[in-house]
Amino acid sequence: MISKAQKALVPVSRQAAGEGIVLLENKDDVLPIRQNEVISLFGRCQIDTYRSGTGSGGAVNVPYAVNALMGLRANENININEQLALVYEQWVEQHPFDDGGGGWASEPWFQQEMSLTAKLVQQAASNSDKAVVFIGRTAGEDQDNADAPGSYRLTQLEEQMLIDVCACFEDVIVVFNVSNIMDMSWLLNIAGKESIKSILYNWAGGMEGGHALADVLSGDVSPSGRLADTIAYHISDYPSAAHFGNPNYNCYVEDIYVGYRYFETFKPQAVQYEFGAGLSYSKFSYELISSYSEGDGIDGILHFDIKVKNICDQYKGKEVIQLYCHPPQGKLGKPIRVLVGFSKSKLLAPSESQTLHLSVSVKSLASFDDSGVTGHQHCYVIEAGDYHFYLGESVRKVILLDTLYQQATLLVTEVLREAMAPIRSFKRLKPGKLLANGCYEESYEQVPQRTISLQARMTENQPEPIPYTGDQGIKLIDVQKDSASLDAFVGQFSEQELATIVRGEGMCSPKVTPGTASAFGGVSDALFDYGIPVVAAADGPSGIRMDSGHKATQVPIGTLLCCTWNRELNETLFNLVGNELFANQIDTLLGPGINIHRHPLNGRNFEYFSEDPLLTGIMGAAQTRGLKRAGVSGTIKHFATNDQETNRHGVDSVVSQRALREIHLKGFEMAVKEGEASSIMTSYNPINGHWGASNYDLNTTILRGEWGYQGIVMTDWWAKMNNPISAGEAHLRFTSYMLRAQNDLYMVTENDGAESNAMNDDTLSALKEGTLQLGELQRSVCNICRFILSTPVMRRPLTVYKRIKTIEPDHINKHDHAITVNQPILVNSKVNKFITIHVLSSGIYQVNAVASFERNSLAQSSCSLILNDIFCMSLPMHGSQGQSVTIEGLKVSLDKGYYLLGLDFVKRGMELEQLNFIKL
Repeated sequence: MISKAQKALVPVSRQAAGEGIVLLENKDDVLPIRQNEVISLFGRCQIDTYRSGTGSGGAVNVPYAVNALMGLRANENININEQLALVYEQWVEQHPFDDGGGGWASEPWFQQEMSLTAKLVQQAASNSDKAVVFIGRTAGEDQDNADAPGSYRLTQLEEQMLIDVCACFEDVIVVFNVSNIMDMSWLLNIAGKESIKSILYNWAGGMEGGHALADVLSGDVSPSGRLADTIAYHISDYPSAAHFGNPNYNCYVEDIYVGYRYFETFKPQAVQYEFGAGLSYSKFSYELISSYSEGDGIDGILHFDIKVKNICDQYKGKEVIQLYCHPPQGKLGKPIRVLVGFSKSKLLAPSESQTLHLSVSVKSLASFDDSGVTGHQHCYVIEAGDYHFYLGESVRKVILLDTLYQQATLLVTEVLREAMAPIRSFKRLKPGKLLANGCYEESYEQVPQRTISLQARMTENQPEPIPYTGDQGIKLIDVQKDSASLDAFVGQFSEQELATIVRGEGMCSPKVTPGTASAFGGVSDALFDYGIPVVAAADGPSGIRMDSGHKATQVPIGTLLCCTWNRELNETLFNLVGNELFANQIDTLLGPGINIHRHPLNGRNFEYFSEDPLLTGIMGAAQTRGLKRAGVSGTIKHFATNDQETNRHGVDSVVSQRALREIHLKGFEMAVKEGEASSIMTSYNPINGHWGASNYDLNTTILRGEWGYQGIVMTDWWAKMNNPISAGEAHLRFTSYMLRAQNDLYMVTENDGAESNAMNDDTLSALKEGTLQLGELQRSVCNICRFILSTPVMRRPLTVYKRIKTIEPDHINKHDHAITVNQPILVNSKVNKFITIHVLSSGIYQVNAVASFERNSLAQSSCSLILNDIFCMSLPMHGSQGQSVTIEGLKVSLDKGYYLLGLDFVKRGMELEQLNFIKL
């Protein structure tokens, strides 16, 4: 079943990887490569091709991976300079990939390049027609990029490689195998720049990325990707640059003017490649066929029919049409252009056309007034004036449409209330004087601060407790069958049982699919006796992370998938990812990630989509819908403003209500309302003084109260919380604050740590002291149980023991020394090995291990145990600063006999010192 799911997913992943490639330059039509041409490949990333970023978002064990060289070799329309390729293969073999020791977040963002000699480049030029130069970067969790060589900028060796190649080749193609946009200003003055004819952002394309790149370079696929971010000439031009990276607090001074909203309004001359830009081998025309409105007032919808035609006589292709609105400035101030709709055509043959339909709700034109300047504080309003529309292929390459939406008087579209207002004073950007070039001077205004009482708000919404009844024989399946209410079911739980179910266990819990991120639900015998199964959650979003070593399909990174501008393809892709999750008995994928690309140096941008909230929300909703269609769920993350990795557990995001609602929360809102998301992960960081996991207005007032969300909310792994009323100190023990805010589930305790309260959290003590109310705790338990009812786990039994076949005596190498399991098995290894063990008597054995790991507590490592070629269990651990710790493993049922025990260090770093098989 799993191989079937992978088989269906692979071609769609390849298609998506190809559709997300963005062609930024193609002078002299240097691409596609012709069949009679020979190309020379430079740069080690032709071999060490990045498939994803690092950390939980990219740690997928793949059945295979197609690097760029393999993909190009496999394409019959491409001829490689094999002599040069061999040189690189030999050099890479002698200079292997630097993984930073294999520990968590230790991999460097770039790999050292091979120095080129003049003779080598000249010889390559004499043997080939064109050069392809690869520039590679990764990024990941717990570390931001830097405005430095080897990160955002080219290294000296990379720049010299480009200079040397340009000196000998007239046609140079530069391929960026990267996880985020990079500095491109070197194009202005690098020696030999005239030879650089083509530039592609290939991103990180998953395990089929090499084939996808070859599809595009060969012309088998015409590129149709479009930038989801603005590439400025200088990093200092991004409006968030002055505040990004501050370890204490990060003021969102730019407010709603993120990305192109800022550049088009204030500083268009700073843009090197604009938002939405991208070329094709095909050429297209487009025209507005008709436009009309439907409905009145806030229920109005504007409709646009656009005819797109492939006017190229050679290549098939897909075109992206983009619709932008130019609103009046009004009293609030607004960006000059805002994306309000887009669509991607089908594959159009030469001379073929298609009419695409775009619809824009009048409500989507509204802005949020958090100051009351319009007379309607805390409301979405459409200010009076003319709303113009532009249609085009990027935010810059547009035509003004005759269609005009006119609002005679201010229209209130939604009445809300103050929520998540900042407590720190700061000033935000706002358009000032209109300049002759049509842009605005930068001016600033004071941001409205909090005025409401969170204490009063929480008291007003205090849930009533469910009367405790004790065990009435009601099982969870009875709730599913409507023969008992959820309240009656939860009313059976003791305080201890209530406190247990709000704790998840992991990593690599033996109670669920091996190697996954967590188990939650029926994690104790008492909860299991109520018929609550154990739910499995796996890291994502670019595929299923299983630290057991089990294989899964790695799909492209979020940024690439957003650059497809293809919502249908994203939904189809994640429907197939959902099928693979289902086949692996995993209930929720920890993704998609839908934070905003506020700044190019955010180390986790690769998991996220775009600088634009509409594009982000549409892609996030599409992926979430796709997962739901497969019967599983996506856990959208990181809620909210997880916009830098520097001190990600403590940096306060200081941001206005308007910027939150219009920019940073909008994608989450769309994923909830349009994508039917049922699981959300909060962020590590505080937002306006309150940590995401204990932010009442975030998790209750807005998410559940305004958006009508009915699902669960979980913390990020080992998150901190602080008081949802008075803020103050944060700690991972403060689960009572999490529950008061209606973040339902703490992730994670150690395996078997939920019932014993291994992390010594304060849920029960706060309940006893009255600082947590029983109704608040029961409310979260109801949310968790409601979620479990909708998952595939309700149809699966929980398997506790595994019976492993013994080795037949004649299969044992007589020279092997078998170790009996009634004594400690000394391993002392960091590398894979096999040990023959002898079980003297049949029975149930508890496995545990002693291990050490020379990293801090956030680092993760894992070793899998394989008995007679059958996976047995994962032994996960965190960094222990080199101290020996005991890891509790799984109980297994073993017959008397011999076993071949294999040790597979799936995630390197730990040293396995000793194994114990204890008969129960």
